[in-house]
Amino acid sequence: MAQAKNWYLICYDIREPKRWRKAYKFLQGYGESLQLSIFRCVLSQRERERLRWELEKILTQEDSLLIAGICDRCVQRVVACNRPETWPTELESFRIL
Repeated sequence: MAQAKNWYLICYDIREPKRWRKAYKFLQGYGESLQLSIFRCVLSQRERERLRWELEKILTQEDSLLIAGICDRCVQRVVACNRPETWPTELESFRIL
């Protein structure tokens, strides 16, 4: 059975450019960049934990990481003024292989 997926905002503040580039490239495989240090991702709980674990290997004590889960109701209330089509309100509930 497939795990349920939810929206997450991944925000980070990395003080060293080399570590920042490494984290940015890593996160491109998980989601879409909204700004240079903010990504949105659709992840299962297992994927979220793996992402957090991998990022913790890149980050140091001086860096910050925030993973904010967004419920379906909150996604529907997102106001994307300049590009409203960029945040779909429904996730695919199944995948045909």
